[in-house]
Amino acid sequence: MAFEIKKQGKVYDVCIVGSGAGGGMAAKILSDAGLKVALLEAGPKYDPADPEQSTQLKWSYESPRRGASTTRPFGDFDAAYGGWEIDGEPYTRKNGTEFDWFRSRMLGGRTNHWGRISLRFGPRDFKHKSYDGLGDDWPITYDDVAPFYDRVDKMIGVFGSKENMPNEPDGFFLPPPKPRLHELMVKKAGDRLGIPVIPARLSILTRSVNKDRSPCFYCSQCSRSCKVYGDFSSSSVLVNPAMKSGHVDLYTNAMVREVLTDGSGKATGVAYVDRNDLQEYSVNAKVVVLAASACESARLLLNSKSAKHPNGLANSSGVVGKYLHDSTGSSRSGFLPHLMDRKRYNEDGVGGMHMYVPWWEDNKKLDFARGYHIEFGGGMHMPTYGYGFGMENMNGKYPGRDGKTKPAGGYGALLKDDYRRFYGAHIGFAGRGECIAREDNYCEIDPNVVDKYGIPVLRFNYTWSDHEIKQAKHMQDTFEQIIHEMGGVANGTKPGADTKYGLENPGRIIHEVGTTRMGDDPNKSVLNKFNQAHEVKNLFVVDGGAFVSQADKNPTWTILALSMRASEYIVDQLKKQNL
Repeated sequence: MAFEIKKQGKVYDVCIVGSGAGGGMAAKILSDAGLKVALLEAGPKYDPADPEQSTQLKWSYESPRRGASTTRPFGDFDAAYGGWEIDGEPYTRKNGTEFDWFRSRMLGGRTNHWGRISLRFGPRDFKHKSYDGLGDDWPITYDDVAPFYDRVDKMIGVFGSKENMPNEPDGFFLPPPKPRLHELMVKKAGDRLGIPVIPARLSILTRSVNKDRSPCFYCSQCSRSCKVYGDFSSSSVLVNPAMKSGHVDLYTNAMVREVLTDGSGKATGVAYVDRNDLQEYSVNAKVVVLAASACESARLLLNSKSAKHPNGLANSSGVVGKYLHDSTGSSRSGFLPHLMDRKRYNEDGVGGMHMYVPWWEDNKKLDFARGYHIEFGGGMHMPTYGYGFGMENMNGKYPGRDGKTKPAGGYGALLKDDYRRFYGAHIGFAGRGECIAREDNYCEIDPNVVDKYGIPVLRFNYTWSDHEIKQAKHMQDTFEQIIHEMGGVANGTKPGADTKYGLENPGRIIHEVGTTRMGDDPNKSVLNKFNQAHEVKNLFVVDGGAFVSQADKNPTWTILALSMRASEYIVDQLKKQNL
């Protein structure tokens, strides 16, 4: 499809594509340095403090669908404009791949609705090949990133506790909230089993860190994004302050098509389609920073072909799009009979877990490499009723008030009685683990399909290896072990080999990384250790694409730290006129 590009006359110091964790941090650091910044976002402007946009503190019955998740993957009130499927923005798969790609088209991207689990990678996570011979080591160490982790902790705020665990680095923590009853029970069971259960590390304020943000008031609705900015979202914590500097021009509903280059192959800006008028425009800049998410940034580079870059921008190595990997995920729930007929009280807490299980095993004693952490939840949230509370393993009956078994179900008074009895007697566990980065897991441009803006779409190729499948089996064994130690009943049939032990499709955990990996060898990597393209010195990628490997931790805190590091490198290099 031929487009006439409408050029903007202004030339910015830096053009940033994407406003999530990486893009938001880049906008904040670069604007603080006085640089003129263009920030492009594919979706609309979003501010959870805006009463027209906020869904916080609304009841399910206020939804026209009574809370049914028909418009957003995690419910009508979840702060995510997008999902795994977006009308007019397809992606394709090959070789039986089941990869699912989540896009969030809004200012702040996926940081508006994430779990705020804010874990640092540890020393071992940067050098896995040196430990187990698999994958590749990063070209940087934990010590290189640690000062930036420290600054992110202080800038944004994260609660937690000092634990002195070798590969679970401590940080600058706010006080953690008190554990809920089910969390104390998991802790007690973990102590007996030799499984560590420690305070969670979430970027939610338990006390103020600056005058613009208020502490959490424990509504337990962080997935809706916070109107008092009590949790971390890039839109409220990074982009809003950057905009106040007067150095940032925000372009919303700007679907970037490609990075523009000159005859020498140097980046000169980007071309984008305005989602409102469907016209194509350009933004010119001395430096281009991609932060559109691992897969979207790879798509932009692969679509940015020219005589100088026939295989896509910064892709003479052929590595762009390769080494794609997402966190592993498997889950199990259980029913705790001794918590039936609980006393009612408020234990909502933050919108996430107050405690979690970090990886504790020695992989040399196991049949798989790499580890996982365990997230768990329960307590007195909106109740669910029926099978799924352990009753299927009790022949559809449970102990009645008179000590005799009674059938579950009914209607009227019997139904209400069951609701009250089961309320708060549920526990759920989810493992989130590391997948080994492999070259044969990748995304590429589909030669035959374009989206509604005329932009060629991505095609995915992805499989799990035996390491990830065996890891999921270990997760399921551990979940069942903890539930039984708590005196509970695991729900349903334990997932087996036929379902890869409940292993979720890749992409479902929304932690995809690795498509523009960094490295010292330009023939085997896209970026150098400062997130700078080997071939195009004024091009940087500051999202999860830069990762050499994932860890058994969520990637957001590392994206933030590396973006801060790369942004300060950009400021330094511009001063030296090296870009």
